[in-house]
Amino acid sequence: MREIFRKWIERYFSDEEALVLFLLLAGALAVILTMGQTLTPVFAGIILAFLMQGAVDWLEQKKLPHMVAVVTVFLVFVSVLSAFLLIVMPQVWQQLVNLFNELPGMASKLQATLLLLPEQYPELVSEAQVTEIIDAATRELSKAGQLVLTFSVNSIAGLVTLMIYLVLVPILVFFFLKDGRSLTRWWTKFLPERREMMDQVWTEMDDQIANYIRGKVIEIVIVGVASYLCFAFFGLNYAELLAIMVGLSVLVPYIGAALVTLPVALIAFIQWGGSNEFMYLMIGYGIIQALDGNVLVPLLFSEAVNLHPVAIIIAVLVFGGLWGFWGVFFAIPLATLIKAILNAWPMAQSKTAVDSPGELAG
Repeated sequence: MREIFRKWIERYFSDEEALVLFLLLAGALAVILTMGQTLTPVFAGIILAFLMQGAVDWLEQKKLPHMVAVVTVFLVFVSVLSAFLLIVMPQVWQQLVNLFNELPGMASKLQATLLLLPEQYPELVSEAQVTEIIDAATRELSKAGQLVLTFSVNSIAGLVTLMIYLVLVPILVFFFLKDGRSLTRWWTKFLPERREMMDQVWTEMDDQIANYIRGKVIEIVIVGVASYLCFAFFGLNYAELLAIMVGLSVLVPYIGAALVTLPVALIAFIQWGGSNEFMYLMIGYGIIQALDGNVLVPLLFSEAVNLHPVAIIIAVLVFGGLWGFWGVFFAIPLATLIKAILNAWPMAQSKTAVDSPGELAG
């Protein structure tokens, strides 16, 4: 057993660069697991600055000085953030409050509708099944009410934290945009001089992560706006709230669209029943989802992601369980990073063991 372990170490960690990279990854993981909550503003600032770096580079190519380009992009970012917080979020919050206030009445209406199903379709639905569904829905509604109560009790602390983030994150974004290159040069001084594998992994990941993050933000905006226009055209209640939910659902591939369809269909059914408006709305919503999956995603991510669907689902479950929202958002880039490391990892004997994980992920 000791000999097998020794050979495994020699094969995968005989290269100095591989050992350094392993230690760096282990250290980064330890920092995220132990201080992830504390460093959330820093991570958010890095992500947003990375997202906007392309715009800064584009303005610099147009012969604008670096500082002018940074200030221009930063002012656009602050303007968009302010408009979202001052215009969109109050309406969404009001709709969320109205939704929870109207939930008991909506539940009663849905219950009355469900109780008619055994009479209309006795061969498909029994009264016992309907009763079981109603009891399950009542339990979930009670849990939702408890969550709202808990949130209201902790809202003051959460509001203070949010205000701190709203001050810290824009400041960090500005300095990351302004001094990002110098910070990168400072950091690379601590890396080994010979770092072919690290350069290979970085080259493979740089464009893919940038394309993925920017593409995902564009997809969220397009799907959210298209959904809002569809919901508002038909007069669906809580259009802004549902549109934001639909837009954010694209963060979770394959699963998000299925989950968000339930509240959309439920609210539409309670509002209109099985009428033509309900059918037309669901057809319009289905067209948006179909265009997103078959047109928008291939256009935005044709070269950004090369992962098997099973690998994507596993990455979403694992990283989402570890880091919540940010884990879900970065599940695919992190899975792509793991694949790039496996493909570039040096081995003393052969590359066979590396190629097979890469093929499985791809």
